[in-house]
Amino acid sequence: MRSSVIISAIVAALVGFGGSLAVILAATEAVGATQAQTASWVAALCISMMATTAILSLRHKMPVITAWSTPGAALIAATSGVHFEAAVGAFLVAAVLILITAAFRVVGDMIERIPAAIASAMLAGVLFQFVVAIFDFATVTPLLVLPLIFAFLVLRLFSAMWAVLGVLALGIGLAFGLDLLQPVDALQVSRLVWVTPEFDFAVMLGVGVPLYLVTMASQNLPGFAVLRAAGYHAPSRSILGVTGIASVVTAFFGAHTSNLAAITASICTGPDTHPDPDKRWLTGPIYAACYGVLALFGASLVGMFASFPPALIATVAGVALLGPFIGAATAGFAEERYRFAAALTFVVTASGVSAFGIGAAFWGLVAGLLALGLERLKR
Repeated sequence: MRSSVIISAIVAALVGFGGSLAVILAATEAVGATQAQTASWVAALCISMMATTAILSLRHKMPVITAWSTPGAALIAATSGVHFEAAVGAFLVAAVLILITAAFRVVGDMIERIPAAIASAMLAGVLFQFVVAIFDFATVTPLLVLPLIFAFLVLRLFSAMWAVLGVLALGIGLAFGLDLLQPVDALQVSRLVWVTPEFDFAVMLGVGVPLYLVTMASQNLPGFAVLRAAGYHAPSRSILGVTGIASVVTAFFGAHTSNLAAITASICTGPDTHPDPDKRWLTGPIYAACYGVLALFGASLVGMFASFPPALIATVAGVALLGPFIGAATAGFAEERYRFAAALTFVVTASGVSAFGIGAAFWGLVAGLLALGLERLKR
């Protein structure tokens, strides 16, 4: 165990929770969830992250980091006219479809055929957006962001991971001094609220099936690619099975799908975490413990993270992902025979293009594999 392992896991949990919590809150509002149901939704997701990450990391001895489906939450947030119980029925449909996918080998076979260079280029394209976001916020809130950038440049000379936590601590202090923090409610312990699902065919077809497709294409497939880019041969059926079961259970407490992490996983899979790839799995139990705390005080943490200015969350996420971005870009463009396909993958992914409710990471991967396939066909 190294301090970098603990720090990587904590940073991944904080970035994953704080960086996408606003999307979850938008989704809960869109389907008319009450405050108690919203807290239950968040707590159930945190329990799922805790259980699935611990089980998979300990079982397979690799840094298998899970997360909630942020693109799926965005899809839910974009819906209208769907009440909460019918939405939960759609969540169950998506979870069952993930379990059905786990029963077949086609997903694992498809992942094994993805060249590491293409997977790395796709990851670089995803991370690029978060790194660039720092400077977008620097023009909006310069008194907060610019000092944090300078602090990171200095602190990273001594420790890359401690630099990220230093930026977070300094950012909270600066936000307080600049009066950018919103009031926070008193500390509360989370409670799970049982939800009896309603199976509305239109909602199952219009929300459940797209939620499954978005989760698979924009979360699980990139998540497997992240592990592959880091040199791990992830057991796809086991991961899909465990996250699918967790999604079924947590749906009854209002939560949508759980899946393999992509962005936060990249924090735990690189050499900054541990120079020995066989020891990076130790981030899993630490990450799980962090989500155990988040689950216990999820109701209060929802309010606390919502009180942080968006510029602070974006800056912490950007500096945490700068190292993984450099590593992914280097691996993506290292081999000349894959360079064009990797460049196309990176450009399409970084563009943020979306079609049919599926995010740019999937289309970037499709573009790169198509280019590579045409090159091989010509040869």
